[in-house]
Amino acid sequence: MMISTYPPGMDKLHILVMFITFKDSADSAQQALMPAEDSFPSNPVLHWFCQETDLEKEYAGQAHANPAGHRYHCENAFLRDGEDIVSVIEKAMTTSPSKETYTFWYPFYPWSKRSLPDMALSLRADNYIAMYTICKDEASDAKCQTWTGEIMDDMKKYSVGSYLGDIDLQIRTTKFWGDEQGARLVKIRRRWDPNGIICGYLDADDRSGVAGLDNRLDGTD
Repeated sequence: MMISTYPPGMDKLHILVMFITFKDSADSAQQALMPAEDSFPSNPVLHWFCQETDLEKEYAGQAHANPAGHRYHCENAFLRDGEDIVSVIEKAMTTSPSKETYTFWYPFYPWSKRSLPDMALSLRADNYIAMYTICKDEASDAKCQTWTGEIMDDMKKYSVGSYLGDIDLQIRTTKFWGDEQGARLVKIRRRWDPNGIICGYLDADDRSGVAGLDNRLDGTD
């Protein structure tokens, strides 16, 4: 993945590129990572190669990236295949409203081309981008929300939908599932919870109610 972030102790926005492999020996891990090691740009600000990690270290890193007691404005998009991805994500990856904010691009290819029946994550594309716009206090909300909104207003024309878990449904809804899978979810809910006893998706004014989300791209009928 490629992450736009302020590394600890640094005052400038940096692009961090990470390659992770799961192997049963150091030699096999090094072999898998060598193509990246042999081709990275010269004179990087930070560099490490084939460092072993574990779940404890990964959770610690995630806790640092997502600090408690902060305010989050999250957005994301699956991007249409065939687009000039560098141009589409440039603004999101090279600007930031706060030092706590980070944005990451994740390539789903070749997994995005595999047939995976009955998967909850049924909406897929070769490229995915997510913004975790983070601020310390309410006074910074407007600045962070404006930045996130402007990025998405520019980007959604290239989007085929979004991941449901990291989006504010009070602000917008879009497509979250494949057509068939989305219809199936709605049908199941209407059958087993016709009165809406179980909490729904809590979009703006809870308009979707028992019917569930429309599962349509922004601005489409």
